Amino acid sequence: MSDTLPEMQYRFLGRTGLKVSVISLGSWLTYGGHVGNETALECMKVAYDAGVNFFDTAETYSAGQSEIVLGEAIKKFGWKQNDLVISTKIYWGKANSANPDKPLNNNGLSRKHIIEGMNFSLQRLALPYVDIVYAHRPDRDTPMEEIVRAFNYLIDNGKAFYWGTSEWSASEISDAWRIADRLGLVGPVVEQPQYNLLVREKVEKEYRWLYDSHGLGLTVWSPLKGGVLTGKYNHAAAPPPGSRLAESEDAFVKGLRKTVGNDTWKGQLNQVAALEPVAKELGVSMAQLALAWVLRNPNISSMITGASKPQQVIDNIKALAVVEKLTDEIVEKIEIAVGNKPAVEPRRF
Repeated sequence: MSDTLPEMQYRFLGRTGLKVSVISLGSWLTYGGHVGNETALECMKVAYDAGVNFFDTAETYSAGQSEIVLGEAIKKFGWKQNDLVISTKIYWGKANSANPDKPLNNNGLSRKHIIEGMNFSLQRLALPYVDIVYAHRPDRDTPMEEIVRAFNYLIDNGKAFYWGTSEWSASEISDAWRIADRLGLVGPVVEQPQYNLLVREKVEKEYRWLYDSHGLGLTVWSPLKGGVLTGKYNHAAAPPPGSRLAESEDAFVKGLRKTVGNDTWKGQLNQVAALEPVAKELGVSMAQLALAWVLRNPNISSMITGASKPQQVIDNIKALAVVEKLTDEIVEKIEIAVGNKPAVEPRRF
């Protein structure tokens, strides 16, 4: 199957020596939840056979079931962990608690939860370590020094090789690095933000100084903005019954669902409609155009994709062949269509 697909490409995770596939497979909203286990395993096998080495999950995805399914895939297919890059994320661990309605120390980034949450994740994955562990969100109630020390404890004790952040501000990432440098510890080497043609500010503007100063890598999520950039909602009055956007109870999806029909939603659909002629000119799908545009950014170490069936994995990987079609002229047409390029002042020093 991989003979019919573009050859997978690999990039370094920021300034580290770790090589990750530029397209990775995530399990948010899918494995252990919306998608049956057998289909999930098939999707992971197709991805692996196509050269994907990076698989992302989190303790909160399907209350830990996503980690279990990923661990089952590794065991079932006999994959060697040294050939893989596995990441998980710590912050929302209420599923670890006997009282999920009152999780207390099972949430957040206290030293207690970072270490205990990591132990629970490793048990579910049935692995001795992960390659990357993320702070899934900033915890502004916990001192940054406690957070930095706890993630370094995981590294020092062989439970993870690298640590990173997800949806942290540039100032919070810099603060973590200042403390790490002062203590002779390791700072966060990677950030996992949302990034797509409709959400650009953090990656292109807020973080722009961090790429050189801290060697920050990015593993971005939701490159299709919850399916909006595929164009499938452009001619629908409402999300179709049975779709994740219509039925998911995930907080992010519920928030996106609330925008359906409002001015923000209509504006985004207009932007997507304006992209259709560009996709047609290139002879590619709307999804592949949007994915290729993300991959074109050199600061992206890996783009985390989701898939509820094997064909989606294949279609996503075909976006690799579209990147070279994004000439300066085509990119300018894309910018005119979306009209949202962040205004960035050049460095003066």
